[in-house]
Amino acid sequence: MSSAGLQTAAEPVLESPKPAVPEWKRKYRKFVKNPIGIIGLVMVLLITFISIAAPLLTSHDPIEVNLEKKLQPPVWQEGGTWEHWLGTDEVGRDVWARLVYGSRVSLSVGFFAVVISLALGTALGILAGYFRGKTDFAISTVIDIMMAFPFILLALATIAVMGPSLLNMILVLGLTDWTQYARLVRGDVISLREQEFIQAGYALGSRHWRIIWRHLLPNCLPSVIVLATLAMARAILMESSLSFLGLGVSSPTPSWGFMMSTGRPYIATAWWLATLPGIAILITVLGINLAGDRIRDMLDPKVD
Repeated sequence: MSSAGLQTAAEPVLESPKPAVPEWKRKYRKFVKNPIGIIGLVMVLLITFISIAAPLLTSHDPIEVNLEKKLQPPVWQEGGTWEHWLGTDEVGRDVWARLVYGSRVSLSVGFFAVVISLALGTALGILAGYFRGKTDFAISTVIDIMMAFPFILLALATIAVMGPSLLNMILVLGLTDWTQYARLVRGDVISLREQEFIQAGYALGSRHWRIIWRHLLPNCLPSVIVLATLAMARAILMESSLSFLGLGVSSPTPSWGFMMSTGRPYIATAWWLATLPGIAILITVLGINLAGDRIRDMLDPKVD
C-alpha cells in the first residue's frame, strides 16, 4: 500500500457538531426529571378543573338549606346516602357542593392577590433599584414600615375596617404582600444595572423605559415567578385563616376556611364538616408548593 493511502486511512473522521438544545426544551427536561413536580402540577390542575367545572360535578346548590337532612354522614358511614355522598352540614347543605364551589373562592383569592402584589411590587422594586437616590429611599422606607407590622395583624385590621367580602379579601392580601416582590426585584436591578449589556444600552442612547422593559424586567421575571408560586399558597392559607376567624368571604358563600369554622363545634359528632375542607386546603397548598419548588429548580441555572 502506498504512503498516500496510509495517510488517507489515518486521517480522523470529523463528526458533525450536535445541534444546540433549545433553552425551553432544556428547562422542560429539568422539570420532568423529578416526578414530584409533576405530581404537584397534576394536583393543582385537578383543583383548577374542579373549580371551573363545578356546575357539572354537582347538581346541588351549595347555599340551599334543608333542615330535614342536616348532619347526614358520608356515604361510607351508617346513615349516609349517595345523594349527599360527603354528607351534609349543620343546616342540610351538601358538603361536596360547598367544597367544589369553595375551591373557586380559594383559587380566585390566591391568583388575583398574587397578580396585584406581583405587579405593584415589581414596578416599585424596579423604580427603586434603577433610579436609586430619593426614589430608592422613599420606596425602601415604605417597605420597611410595611414589613414592621405583622402581616396577619395588618390584614385583620384592614378587613375589620373595610368589611368582609371576596373583593376586599383580594385587595387586602394583594396590597399588603407586595413588599417581598419589591425587595427581591430591587436587589436584582441594583446588580443588573452594573452589567455590561446595561452599560452598552446607556452608551447607545437607549431610553430608560426601553432598558427597563427590554433588559431589566425579563431578567427579573424568573425569580419573581418562583416567588409568586409560593406566595399563592400562602395567600390561600391566609384567606382560609381569615375566613375561619369570620373576616373572610361573607356567608352563605362557601369558603373552605369558613366551612372549617362552622364545623368546629361539631368536630366530635360530625367530623367531616371541618376535616374535609382542611384536606382540600392541604392538597391545594401542597400541590402548589411541590410545583413551585420544581419551577424554581427549572429556572435556576445552577441546578442540573
